[in-house]
Amino acid sequence: MKYNLDVSIDKDSGFCFGVVYAIEMAEEILEEDGYLYCLGDIVHNDEEVLRLKEKGLRIIGHEELINLHNEKVLIRAHGEAPETYKIALDNDITLIDASCPVVLKLQNRIKTSYDEKEKVLIFGKHGHAEVIGLQGQTNSEALVFQDISELDHVELPHNITLYSQTTKSTDKFYEIKEELINRGYNVRANDTICRQVSSRYEDLGSFAEKFDKVVFVSGKKSSNGKVLYDVCLKSNPNTYFISDPVELKPELFQENDTVGICGATSTPMWLMEKVRDILKEY
Repeated sequence: MKYNLDVSIDKDSGFCFGVVYAIEMAEEILEEDGYLYCLGDIVHNDEEVLRLKEKGLRIIGHEELINLHNEKVLIRAHGEAPETYKIALDNDITLIDASCPVVLKLQNRIKTSYDEKEKVLIFGKHGHAEVIGLQGQTNSEALVFQDISELDHVELPHNITLYSQTTKSTDKFYEIKEELINRGYNVRANDTICRQVSSRYEDLGSFAEKFDKVVFVSGKKSSNGKVLYDVCLKSNPNTYFISDPVELKPELFQENDTVGICGATSTPMWLMEKVRDILKEY
């Protein structure tokens, strides 16, 4: 069955500047050397990682870094803990540091708080690469939580310093701040959320409500993608999450549907364009 669909891509979706910077650095070295090690997935999108692997990108973990010597290794936009830099120095590894400037600034602020003996709380996803790097600034002593309920039975000092992973919801951060104040704590809250990301939270809902259907494209590992998808779904219940164009199903659409395509800060524009081309074939 053929449909006549009116398809549009959100012009503000796609890589944030930090991811663009990391990928450009990787491609430049891949073109020169033919291969490059990268500590962890360069971006939380399997299709983009595969594209770069085919160009020679070699993804390694921290356990492999320890045994690597005299090589170039890319640090992705998420940033790294101090221990990574120490290993690189000991092993004569040349680090290609593509840490996002927003993340680096946050790391420095958290380290300063830790050095000043403050009790640091980080609102972020457990195990996320950025959060591991942030916690590393405090010798892993900062308390990380994904939800305020995790603090229900935790004994905290009266004075606490609150930070956030850069890709979290601004609204949620301030809700947490107010809840902690209501619980009787003296909270020094540092809004460290990337404004390029937070502005997407605000704009994406307006984009989603313009269409009959919305296709949200994101890697399944992207925490930012999950949050932005929920923003779309709230504005338009006919929002479908896909990570690969093969997941598209013609039966989801009807004649003359208007369809909006958008994605996470880790979603490449070429992938959203591929989704658009498939929908136009319908």
